[in-house]
Amino acid sequence: MRRRLVGVVASDRCDKTRRVEVRRVYRHAKYQKTVTGTTVCHAHDEGNVSKVGDVVEIIESRPMSRLKRWCVVSVVTSARKADSAIPYNDAPATESAQS
Repeated sequence: MRRRLVGVVASDRCDKTRRVEVRRVYRHAKYQKTVTGTTVCHAHDEGNVSKVGDVVEIIESRPMSRLKRWCVVSVVTSARKADSAIPYNDAPATESAQS
């Protein structure tokens, strides 16, 4: 059974290759604190369909190169459609902060 993961495209610089970041939340074994981990997967995107910020589903595949072990199956959410829904922390600075 091939593993399927959902992650966000972090880079689309290379042709037919996407750098996908998969986030996971787990409890620390000793301290019992909730920890967020990020796994970076290099995925093959044959049609160059996905762009930076897109949420994509990837599936495990045979090794295609030194780093690529995943293939992009589908774009779950496009970054262009989700821009208005994602809150960003890059709001304009207030006047007191600029002085």
